[in-house]
Amino acid sequence: MAISATQIRPGMVIMHERELYSVFSITHRTPGNLRAFVQAKLRNLRTGAMMEHRFRSEDRIERAVLDETEMEYLYRDGSDYHFMNTETYEQVHLSAEVLGEAVEYLISNLRIQVAFYEGKPVSIELPPTVDMEVIETEPGLKGATVSNVTKPAKMETGVVVQVPSFINAGEKIRVDTAEGKYLERVK
Repeated sequence: MAISATQIRPGMVIMHERELYSVFSITHRTPGNLRAFVQAKLRNLRTGAMMEHRFRSEDRIERAVLDETEMEYLYRDGSDYHFMNTETYEQVHLSAEVLGEAVEYLISNLRIQVAFYEGKPVSIELPPTVDMEVIETEPGLKGATVSNVTKPAKMETGVVVQVPSFINAGEKIRVDTAEGKYLERVK
């Protein structure tokens, strides 16, 4: 299945130069008077080697056909992350190396899609958004309602997200997993 380069997300598996690659991280760039592009960090699933590649935003990328299974994230054990099949209760684990930046959004009981290639788990696909708790940030300003002023906030997984100045530690917020951006406060 072909998708445009702008639809690539961390955790996806793509076919590039006749090899399977897991997308480790992506950055959308739109330099001034030049065409937009997507800078992707890729891991070769056969060799484990990392590489960077620049895709033009209009490039068509072949998404690898994999068997996908809904699984629930259970826990982390060192550098391994454990997942459970929601139907069979079978458990698999993936290393932090395979998961890449996706580990920054793994919270307990999060349901995700785990992709299997020839029976072996190779990557995960995060939901578009994740609700996470802010564990550390500067105190919010009383009466601050302007949302264009931001401050860094450390989330429960350790990832740092820029949030509006009225957000306090202990609150839950919705985060865009593709770009790591604050979307809204949740109850």
